[in-house]
Amino acid sequence: MFRYLALAWDDTLPPAAALARRLALQLQACPAWQTVFLCPRLHVLVTGAAAGINEAYPLHAGQGVVLGKLFRRCDLTQPSPRHVVLDARESDAIVGSGGRALVRDHWGRHISFLADRSGRFQVLRDPSGTLPCFLRHCQGVTIVFSWLEDVLHLAPELPRPEVNADALAAQLVHGELAGRETALQGITQVLPGEIVALGGRAGPGTLLWNVFEQAQLAPIEDLPEATETLRHTVRACAQAWAGCYDSILLRLSGGVDSSILLSCLARGHSPARVSCVNYHSPGVDSDERRYARLAAALAQRELIERERVAHFSLETILHAAPMPAPVNHVGRMGSAQMDAELAAALGAAALFTGGGGDQLFFEFRQCWPAADYLRLHGIDRGFPAAVMDAARLGQVSVWRAMRLALADRLRPKVPAQTPPRSPNLFTEAALAQAAQGRRFSHPALQQAAGLPIGKRTQALQLTYPINYYDPFEREAAPELVNPLLSQPLVELCLRLPTYVLTQGGRGRALARRAFAADLPPEIANRRSKGGMEEHIRVVLLDNLDFARGLLLEGELVRRGLVDRARTEALLGSDPATLAGRAGEIHICLAIEAWLRHWPSAQAQ
Repeated sequence: MFRYLALAWDDTLPPAAALARRLALQLQACPAWQTVFLCPRLHVLVTGAAAGINEAYPLHAGQGVVLGKLFRRCDLTQPSPRHVVLDARESDAIVGSGGRALVRDHWGRHISFLADRSGRFQVLRDPSGTLPCFLRHCQGVTIVFSWLEDVLHLAPELPRPEVNADALAAQLVHGELAGRETALQGITQVLPGEIVALGGRAGPGTLLWNVFEQAQLAPIEDLPEATETLRHTVRACAQAWAGCYDSILLRLSGGVDSSILLSCLARGHSPARVSCVNYHSPGVDSDERRYARLAAALAQRELIERERVAHFSLETILHAAPMPAPVNHVGRMGSAQMDAELAAALGAAALFTGGGGDQLFFEFRQCWPAADYLRLHGIDRGFPAAVMDAARLGQVSVWRAMRLALADRLRPKVPAQTPPRSPNLFTEAALAQAAQGRRFSHPALQQAAGLPIGKRTQALQLTYPINYYDPFEREAAPELVNPLLSQPLVELCLRLPTYVLTQGGRGRALARRAFAADLPPEIANRRSKGGMEEHIRVVLLDNLDFARGLLLEGELVRRGLVDRARTEALLGSDPATLAGRAGEIHICLAIEAWLRHWPSAQAQ
């Protein structure tokens, strides 16, 4: 489990320097931690480093250090070397450009500590946002970290963080937080593509890269060019990541995204040993073994089939690691433990998934592509075809698709934040408190005003990195790798207009076209999409007593965020009524379990 922790301080302030030295000594007393950079104002340590996978890349002449995994952008046209060494020229370019050369010329998953012209240091989080990056200021020392437990164990005498009430309400109502604040007071996150000054009372950082700017670059509209570029970039990114590992476990749902990923790692395309796992459970959309078998057979890779744990105990969520914000457990119920056990048995250090494909390849059943075309081209000879495709995609009439496109052109609406989730269980106080929380949205959201609705929605969905760490399995979990969310591929898909991504009126149309020769026809042409709604419902019904006990007498009710009477009525309703609301209940359970970690949950 690769983690890092850095201490930054003002060396002219003796109390801050003394605290930094004491904290560093506590870390150094643990053999697992290794110092990778040390100077009078900054001490950087890592644990779990592995050559070629996650390591430290020192910059020339003590100008800083890059942590994680680096690829050079120029290597996309050829096999990527397993090891990268930053020479003096590259180091000087990175520091001299204030980190911009690193964002421009490299990609991967990395956190960088870079000297500025005054000799102070800054921290830069790479645009993929794969590695978390959090900050906590304590008595003149800035602690930069990826895993909160390390900070809590490092200095147990420091005050334990308290809940950020406004952030909690915003996450409950609107979903995952996309801004700099977390759900804990005094802990902020560095955003993907952001560089932040360390030491003193530094303010917000500077975004060197953000999805909304990328989405406004010159679009690629030529279909053959878009098809070939997409195919090449997906394969190059997938194979670069696979080149880091000798053995890989790949989650193969049988859907388009995971099947495309597997096709890039088929026997003969990657030297890594790739084993696939498919999870299934009863239900109309929960058993995709037929498709997974077809994909694995074509790729000539081993397929392991596992049934999801129907009697999964939700009490497990009470033992999750403390995180800076609540983490939904739904996608990990039982499968996280099986992932860890399978990876250990196979000697696989990494778990690959097709995560991110919905956003990148545009699997939104909406008629937005017509509005996007109209915004970019107006009413020309291509507009009728775009409307026809959009109507098929959104499953509406041609006239409705045209009317919505015209409405968006005349009166574009840019939301200040993500629309609220189903408000049935939330109190009026929760909705009012969340409505004040615009600061929890991405700070560059205002730039979305220049984007048409489909591209704007795609970009907004890409502001939420997938969680890198598993708070349930912790160190037992294999490293999570989502090759489809690699920076070069994200940048490409943001330049592909939605009406190109969905040409013909199908979600993922361009991706299907690009990989038609590499996928079984049943997968390339399938219109259904798998899910696990039935499994989510079954687990909740099997844990109803636990859910009632946790929610009805819990913190969300006590804080006035969740209505107790409505929650009790829902949890006592018939299974058919509860089925459509199971996801909502699981979200409340995840937040309630997270609240148990923090002293404010009992003190307020």
